[in-house]
Amino acid sequence: MLPRAVKPFVEFPSLLRANRFAVAPEQTVSFLTAIDLLGPRSITDIHRAAHALFAPPPERRPEFDALFRAFFMGELVVAPETSADDDDDEMRIGDDDAAVQDFPLADEVNEAGERAVGAEVLSTRRFAPLDDAIILRQFARAAPDRLPRRKGYRRMASRRGKQFDLRKSLRQMVRSDGDVITLPRVIRKPRQRSVLLLVDVSGSMKAQTDIHLRFAHVMAQAATRIEIFTFGTRLTRITRALKLKNQDQALAGVAASVADWDGGTRIGDALQAFLAVPRFAGFARGALTLVLSDGFERGETDTMEDAVRRLSRLSWRLNWLTPLASDPGFRPETAALKAVLPLIDTLGDGSSIERICAHVLAQNGWRAA
Repeated sequence: MLPRAVKPFVEFPSLLRANRFAVAPEQTVSFLTAIDLLGPRSITDIHRAAHALFAPPPERRPEFDALFRAFFMGELVVAPETSADDDDDEMRIGDDDAAVQDFPLADEVNEAGERAVGAEVLSTRRFAPLDDAIILRQFARAAPDRLPRRKGYRRMASRRGKQFDLRKSLRQMVRSDGDVITLPRVIRKPRQRSVLLLVDVSGSMKAQTDIHLRFAHVMAQAATRIEIFTFGTRLTRITRALKLKNQDQALAGVAASVADWDGGTRIGDALQAFLAVPRFAGFARGALTLVLSDGFERGETDTMEDAVRRLSRLSWRLNWLTPLASDPGFRPETAALKAVLPLIDTLGDGSSIERICAHVLAQNGWRAA
């Protein structure tokens, strides 16, 4: 039973959540601690503490202040005017390099269905214990040497090279009084190809999200150049979080960055948003692009088809791994996946860590000439 003096400070966060403000349990505890430390002498102290601890978005501060006055001071709340220009269907982009992130956290438990839905669900995620640790460790050891490679701009000595190393040849001539004994040859030194990983975190992919993000963390450690994004109802860049070596810390950072866990599916809009940012689109140029998704698209098929076509043109290879392909007789059934099938290089099995790792390690077909 809560003390009578504490009860209002616990009920106010509940009022905020009822009005669609994202308030985590930790924020409520911090709010109570701040009130205790302040020993508030006026309502202004409580108001400042609420602003500091609940951090309402700038565009919703008038609404937050109105709820505060209504709850603590008994003032009437006037409903804010809605603008006809507001567009709830706009795809939002989150970048973990940004100093301030525009998405909140929530403490509600979300249950996802087995099909694609349109509603946006904001939540945090806790990751289950890993059962495929051995496979991931083996992949981590093999990946640095077996990830796809390309010809770099630096050169290295090789007996089979088609070009001659003129500088080395001249140095040999100086040492041998002008005689040419052998002509050293060079080739372009191979370098690891860029990797772009796009992970579907919508409700229909809930069962695979954990293993996909653990795989993404191992890839982030093994690849020298990699970019990782999640998409559902929003597009979020999580590369920086997954660069942390400690997997638990990395996944905790991802859980705090991604706001649209287990929600709707807007693949076309997410890919269009990705391509609309020149810095992001540049990540796909010449890269091995992996999309981990079931392809259940709620939006327009034409939008997704156009985005996949543009992404395919930028990428060295565009591979789509879906958990539905675990059945040997799998054939795409959704209109969206059927439409993009001719545009992708491979439609593979993404149902398990073992299949995903084997697919990635089999992609390096380049050999030095």
